[in-house]
Amino acid sequence: MNYLQVYFQEVTQVYQGQNATEHSYRPALKKLMESLDSGIQAINEPKRIACGAPDFLVKNGVLDVGYMEAKDISVSLKKVEKTAQMVRYFSLGNLILTDYLEFRWYIQGELKLTASLGTIDKNKKIKIDKEGIQAVDQILRQFLLAKVPQITTPKYLAKCMADLAQLMRDAIKTALNDVDKGGTLREQLESFQRVLIKDLTVEQFADMYAQTICYGLFAARCNTDNPQTFSRETAAFKLPKTNPFLRSIFGQIAGPDLDDRISWAVDNLANILQQTEMAEILKDFGKRTRREDPVVHFYETFLAEYDPKMRESRGVYYTPEPVVDYIVKSVDYILKHKFNISKGLADSKKIKIPNPKGEGTIETHQVLILDPAVGTGTFMHSVIDFIYDKFKNQRGMWSSYVRKHLLPRLFGFELLMAPYKETRKDY
Repeated sequence: MNYLQVYFQEVTQVYQGQNATEHSYRPALKKLMESLDSGIQAINEPKRIACGAPDFLVKNGVLDVGYMEAKDISVSLKKVEKTAQMVRYFSLGNLILTDYLEFRWYIQGELKLTASLGTIDKNKKIKIDKEGIQAVDQILRQFLLAKVPQITTPKYLAKCMADLAQLMRDAIKTALNDVDKGGTLREQLESFQRVLIKDLTVEQFADMYAQTICYGLFAARCNTDNPQTFSRETAAFKLPKTNPFLRSIFGQIAGPDLDDRISWAVDNLANILQQTEMAEILKDFGKRTRREDPVVHFYETFLAEYDPKMRESRGVYYTPEPVVDYIVKSVDYILKHKFNISKGLADSKKIKIPNPKGEGTIETHQVLILDPAVGTGTFMHSVIDFIYDKFKNQRGMWSSYVRKHLLPRLFGFELLMAPYKETRKDY
C-alpha cells in the first residue's frame, strides 16, 4: 500500500499550496490508478471531459474497467451523487466518485463501498487515516475486478439507454459550441439541414442524433446472433436490410469517423448491449404488452425514460395489435355500410375533384388512408395485412394492385427519427 501513501503525500503537497483546483490533483490520481497493476491505464481526456464525460476512463489492456469522476477536496460527495449528471454516469456501470480523499464505489448506481484516506482538520490540514488507507485499497482493488451484472429487464435497459442518450445529446450540444464549432458534427448538422429539415435547430439535431444512435444500436443488437462480435463498428451491418433509411443514417453517424467527444458514450452503450441478455429482455415483452414486434415497440419504453414530456407531446403510446386490428376492421365496416363503398379499405375507385392549384379537375382515389403520427407503422402494417387478405384467391393481381391502387393511397407522417422503420413482409 506504499502507492497510496505516496499518493496521499502528493495530494497533501498540492493542497498545502493553497491555490489548487480539482484539476490540480488529477496527475496524482492517474499515477495512483496506474500503479495498481502494470496493465492499467487511467485515461484523462480534456476534450472529451469538456463535453460531459467522466474525468477518467480506466482500462486494463484493451478492456474497459470503469470510470472515475473527481471533484475538489471537501466537496460533499453525498450531494454530488444526487445530481442529474451523476445519475446519468451511473448507467456506465462501474464507477468511482472521489474528492481525492474520499472514494465512493458504485455498481449500476448502487453504492457498494466508501472510505477516506483522511480528513481536513480545523487548521485546514489533511490528517491521515491509517484504517482508511486499507479500506481505500480494498475499494480500488474491487473496482478493478468488478463485473457489471447483466441487464435482464426491458425497463432497466431502457433506463441505461436513456441515460447514455442524454449524455450524448448534451455532449453534442456542447461540442457544437466548441472552438471548432463541432467539427464533423457541424458538417452533419448542415447536411441534415440541407437534405432533411431546413429549419433544424442545434437542440433538435442533438436529440435526433442521440436517439438514432441509441435505438440503432439496440435494433442492431437484436439482430445479432453472436453478441461477442457486437460493437459500434459492426452495428451498421447488423441493422435489417428492410430498414435502408436507418442503415444509411446510422452508417454516417456511428461509423469510424464518429467524433471523439461522443464516441466514448456510444462505445459504452455498445458494450452494455453486448453484455445484455437480449433473450431475457424480449422473451415476454409481447406477452405483457400484446405487441407482436418488441424491437419496434420497445421505443415507447425507451422514450418514457429518455424524455417523458416528448413522449406525451408526440403521442408515443403504442396500441396493442388486437386493438389496431379492431379499429382497422371497424373503419372497413363503416366504409361499406355507412358510405356504400362495397370494397371498403380495398377500394380502388377513382373520382374527380376540383384542382386545388388552379382550374379544372384532378383524378384521385376516393378512399385515402392517412396516419398523421405513423410512428413505427403499426396501423399502416395492419391496413396492408387486412387488404392483402382480400386477395387470397387473386394473388396474381396483388403486385399490380399495390403499385396502382395501394401505395398511392397510403400517407404517413412522423416527426421523430428513431421510430422510422420500413417493414417488409413477403406477401
